[in-house]
Amino acid sequence: MGQIHLEKVRKAFGDAVIIPELDLQIEDGEFVVFVGPSGCGKSTLLRLIAGLEDVTSGKIEIDGQDATELPPAKRRLAMVFQSYALYPHMSVRKNISFPLKMAGMDQAEIDKRVNNAAKILNLDNYIDRRPGQLSGGQRQRVAIGRAIVREPAAFLFDEPLSNLDAALRVGMRLEISELHQRLETTMIYVTHDQVEAMTMADKIVVLRAGKIEQVGSPLDLYSRPDNTFVAGFIGSPKMNLLSGAEAKKRNVATIGVRPEHLKLSTSEGAWKGTVKVAEHLGSDTFLHVESPVHDEPLTVRADGEFPVRHGNTVYLTPDETKIHRFDEKGLAIR
Repeated sequence: MGQIHLEKVRKAFGDAVIIPELDLQIEDGEFVVFVGPSGCGKSTLLRLIAGLEDVTSGKIEIDGQDATELPPAKRRLAMVFQSYALYPHMSVRKNISFPLKMAGMDQAEIDKRVNNAAKILNLDNYIDRRPGQLSGGQRQRVAIGRAIVREPAAFLFDEPLSNLDAALRVGMRLEISELHQRLETTMIYVTHDQVEAMTMADKIVVLRAGKIEQVGSPLDLYSRPDNTFVAGFIGSPKMNLLSGAEAKKRNVATIGVRPEHLKLSTSEGAWKGTVKVAEHLGSDTFLHVESPVHDEPLTVRADGEFPVRHGNTVYLTPDETKIHRFDEKGLAIR
């Protein structure tokens, strides 16, 4: 079981409020991602759940038990940090088994759990190596293995991939997702990378200044953002947000159009523009287009190769059925 409930949880350091009062329900077996810009409070919220920070007020329940005052060791949660925090003089086997030895577990049970974790994480061939002999991705797997052997109610990941290069990040992202499918254990994952959030989560919690802006599935947040902040944060490239004449035509303060919902033409369309930058990726072409309808370049996505370059004239036509509308407070108009 790994159900976690936060009720009116608040965190402040003196007069500085880091987490205003918030409520959040995390169901057993869910993969929940906390996402938001740097300084939004996502790591602090994770540490409150882990017991590494004390709540100022409110209640945290784990599987129906009030865990607000419980020390971290008694919450049955396992945390994987940004830094691997491995012991360099110990082998992979000893690093993974360390928390079990500290708990005084029987050696036969320790061996069973370590071997099982090594098999799950494809570390069998590295079990007697030391961390210095491993790649960054392998070291991260060892850190995850150390969490697995504790058989926790939930795993807490604090930006675990941020120290890896781009290729390893993609690989580890897939491995963690597959691990969740195999273990069927609750996982809470902190990241500032919304691509990680979109590809890994069952449920995303979008945070800004400690406040929850929206909670929902990746497709919910992509298709029905509650406000301009979520609209501009979720999606890659981000949504184009336009005010002024185009918004007034539709009797709203702001309209949002995703790059993939702009039809691109070199001959005709609703908005005329000039290509400032063309990014040709093979499978997609991303254009940054300067147009009178907006004071910043519009981002447009075209499938495959679109043969234009800097300085070319293009025409953009928004899909009216996919336009998002927001009021003067930045809230979505449904």
